[in-house]
Amino acid sequence: MTEQQANRVAPSGAGSIGSETIGSYLARLASRQPTPGGGAAAALHAAQGAALVAMVARYTTGPKYGEHAPLVERTTKVADELASEALRLADSDEQVFQAVIDAYRLPADTEELKAARTSAIQAALVQAAQTPAQLIKLAGAVVDLATGLADVANPNVISDVAAAADAARAAATTARVNIDINVVAIKDQSARSLLKEQTDGIEEKVVTAADALVARVRERILQ
Repeated sequence: MTEQQANRVAPSGAGSIGSETIGSYLARLASRQPTPGGGAAAALHAAQGAALVAMVARYTTGPKYGEHAPLVERTTKVADELASEALRLADSDEQVFQAVIDAYRLPADTEELKAARTSAIQAALVQAAQTPAQLIKLAGAVVDLATGLADVANPNVISDVAAAADAARAAATTARVNIDINVVAIKDQSARSLLKEQTDGIEEKVVTAADALVARVRERILQ
């Protein structure tokens, strides 16, 4: 995050994203406020992907799918958990973004205050990069879950497997950009290296796996 971004108007508290209406969330997203932003949007992409996987799993039940019941049951449970975790990350993104804003607004009238402000900004930026880093991994878990379900899923909702993969793909690529904009402002090379180790290559794997799954689903639909 740049200092220019941090100097935008501070948001008014809106509570949990998961508890507000879609209309309210979109109005806040469209407003001239720093949060919610791309990070929260990325988390909601992931939440929708996980929810779609859960929906497909719930349609893949009954005697016809009896032999796959353990897989379907596990998929449903994990997908629900991932959707909830994604919503938590959406809220977390708002909170850590606000912490960065607050750090940029600290006084810097003396050298001592200036040093304290710089330290607070750097700590907040490192923390802000952690939420999208977690989100990339979650997006990968959604794609993996969708891939595991694809071959046994109810064909009437197979297109939603592809929709889930694309939603998770969007979550991963958006989270990557949010990591990048924080990392470029982090001066601590060890912190930058740690973030690089945590996330390097993961987004590319998510994109590759999501694209492959969408291609499989489309081929199945169109054959």
